[in-house]
Amino acid sequence: MPTGNKVLILMGSDSDFDTMKKACAALDEFDVSYDVRVLSVHRVPEVALKLATEAEERGYGVIIGGAGMAAHLCGAVAGHTTLPVVGVPLESGALKGVDALHSTVMMPPGVPVGTMAINGAKNAAIYAVQILATADDNLRAKLHQFKKDMANQVLAKDEKIQALV
Repeated sequence: MPTGNKVLILMGSDSDFDTMKKACAALDEFDVSYDVRVLSVHRVPEVALKLATEAEERGYGVIIGGAGMAAHLCGAVAGHTTLPVVGVPLESGALKGVDALHSTVMMPPGVPVGTMAINGAKNAAIYAVQILATADDNLRAKLHQFKKDMANQVLAKDEKIQALV
């Protein structure tokens, strides 16, 4: 796979992996390489931000970050790279992820984070694939097939329901 076609998946805690592994599964479907790291910007900021700063030279093309509650991971990472950062607010705490959603989506001008739905790790991966596919014909073809397959599944379900009514 060409340089820049890997995805870096970051999460603030190992407890986030139950949700973030859906991103891994989606990237596996498209044969996109990825690395998964647990690096809190609150607990090990030097390590997390060094990785963000070096991500491009390490061959990553997109960074996906999953974080709950204060959810500073994606914003801090986005401030240290020019790569696209895709945020996955995670459901946790008393506010059930709404706090993480607001923290992830409310970025200052010039430091964007593409924000998915709460627990939207699968869509984060598909979005990352779409970003990478802008420069990869093979990946673009896989995306086209993915969309066709998805449409065919819906049409098959429609046909099945119509037969029941």
